Amino acid sequence: MKNIKLLIVLLLPMTILAQSIDRTKAPLPGKAPIIQVGNPVKYTLPNGLQVFVVKNTKLPSVTATLALDLDGFAEGDKAGLADMAGQLLKRGTTTKTKAVLDESIEYLGGTLNTSSQSASVSSLKNNFPQLMSLLAEVVLRPALSSDELEKVRKQTISGIESNKDEPNAISKNVMKKLVYGANHPFGEITTSKTVNNVRIEDVKKFFATYWKPNIAYLVFVGDIDPLVAKQIAEKNFGAWEKGNVPNTVFTKINKPAKSYVAIVDRPASVQSVVSVATTVDLVQGTSSVIPSSVMNNILGGGFSGRLFANLREKHGFTYGAYSSLVPNRQVGMFEAESSVRNEKTDSAIQEILSEINKIRDEKVGDAELGRMKNYLSGGFARSLENPATIAGFAFNVARYKMPTDYYQKYLTNLAAVDAQNVQDAAKKLLDPYSMHIVIVGNAKQIAKGLEKYGPVKYFDFEGNEVAAPVEAKADASLTPEILLQKVVNAIGGKEAIAGIKDLQLKGTASVMGQALDMTQTYILPGNTVSIMSMGGMAIMKQAVVEGKYSVSQQGMEAPITDEIKEGLDEAAAIAPEALYLTKGYQLKIVGAEKVEGKDAIDVEVTTPSGKKSHRFYDAKTYLLVKTAKSQEVPGRGTVTQQQFFNGYKTVNGIQLPTEEIVDMGQMKINIKYTDIKANQGLKITDLK
Repeated sequence: MKNIKLLIVLLLPMTILAQSIDRTKAPLPGKAPIIQVGNPVKYTLPNGLQVFVVKNTKLPSVTATLALDLDGFAEGDKAGLADMAGQLLKRGTTTKTKAVLDESIEYLGGTLNTSSQSASVSSLKNNFPQLMSLLAEVVLRPALSSDELEKVRKQTISGIESNKDEPNAISKNVMKKLVYGANHPFGEITTSKTVNNVRIEDVKKFFATYWKPNIAYLVFVGDIDPLVAKQIAEKNFGAWEKGNVPNTVFTKINKPAKSYVAIVDRPASVQSVVSVATTVDLVQGTSSVIPSSVMNNILGGGFSGRLFANLREKHGFTYGAYSSLVPNRQVGMFEAESSVRNEKTDSAIQEILSEINKIRDEKVGDAELGRMKNYLSGGFARSLENPATIAGFAFNVARYKMPTDYYQKYLTNLAAVDAQNVQDAAKKLLDPYSMHIVIVGNAKQIAKGLEKYGPVKYFDFEGNEVAAPVEAKADASLTPEILLQKVVNAIGGKEAIAGIKDLQLKGTASVMGQALDMTQTYILPGNTVSIMSMGGMAIMKQAVVEGKYSVSQQGMEAPITDEIKEGLDEAAAIAPEALYLTKGYQLKIVGAEKVEGKDAIDVEVTTPSGKKSHRFYDAKTYLLVKTAKSQEVPGRGTVTQQQFFNGYKTVNGIQLPTEEIVDMGQMKINIKYTDIKANQGLKITDLK
């Protein structure tokens, strides 16, 4: 009975409280707490190396990161030197070749990574001291071999060449050069020429100049005692000699007097990469960073940002639209970007600038502001679960001379941000009339009307200003029939084409970093099988054999439509141009454009079922250089697939492309045929 009475006593205050609560109103938010962020143990070695230790015993592993406190440095005509040096660092030491070093790291079950300004290792606790010895050897006694430099150079140039055709990479390069300037350390662009200027002596000088312990931090995170970490640091890096590191003087960046439009013409593009950017005076750790972060996240910091809601959800221009705000003690940067359909480029710029104006001119509503602050506070709280976060906080406080209680008071300062603070941040940092607007896309399709945003200028993929592209024009005397006859003659002529009874092309198809086998076999007339495979298993297969059509992907058969039949009939002909003149196709020369820098004649082809596509023929050689076909895809709008043809080679008297690039926007397939044979005596049974 006593227990029952006690229960009643305990419940009585709750009942009274419940009666006094108005449940029609949301409770007021409580006062933001001051977070007790754990402080790492700190040491400073005699040579100036600062050591931070964050002990965490959840897992029996340890990570150590050595990082330099550098803002940047000018590389001039050797741009790329620092990145190449960072790659070279882990390619052997004075006592170990790259192979031996890699084997030693693997034996310890660890990882070792290096960059231009950092080096890190990670392993289980028991093997960690040995791995730290390897890190010290890599940092203090690198081999810096000329042979390894050449391998790094080759890989770097390969990446540069690949990025020449990557719209987002082009946009980033051009934007940073225009925003910061060609002579600013942040604006330098790495090119094949600058990479080829780098010598091993430059790499050695780079390390001798900048890699000094008195501007370095060594951060330990994991299952390690602070005293043990100190002993490991002293043992491995105590003899590292300090020195004077040059302090790069950064020139002041002047914003453009008024906004302008920079177009990088890429005729192959079926969508435009649009970026709007400016420099900002925003230093990490200052009082303006938190309200500025709230402002940027409301504008374009993810799926809940205004840019995303506007450009994707409201207008359907794109898959996504975002903005970023990067503080820096030298010069920060704001950028809003999106990839949009060509025909919506003008509209997308207008909406981006409209949203920038709106967040400057109108105070954000309480509900939207509250949601964003809750989102950011939740992300901050979750980040504290990772011990590396604590180490990062300590690193920031030391590097940027931030208040020691900056992160303890983060939630309190975040909660204090109001609508006026957000608007003030927008007005201070964002001027829509003094922006760099960079567009990578098909100038012919997007340039009209852009002058309303400012002067329109043209640049190449390295950010050098160039003349506006001259619109290609087709020969007015050409008719479709005359053109196709020239095409047939360019391929080799009717007799040579008719002389091909069977044809087989073998090679490789590169898809998202994967190398697949590619085989295309013809039995003429009218039969073909195309197979893309991996390890003998067909990934994709399409065929027309004795009038039977099939298309499959990973074993799943696709339904056969009239459109697919027409496509397979074209694929089964070495020169489908002959079909166009005899099978009810409609042809129209609609103009010309540049394809990979050369004039090409644009022919619109309408199939008997009414489907349209375009074929582009070199205006001088009359060989096919590109095809383009657009179709509506549910949820994605209009999607254009382009196919480029290069590397023509004569086989049994006819010209055949040995390289094909299938560009589907989100994915590319690079096909190279290395084995082409004709008239081997193949039979229909060889296709089944």
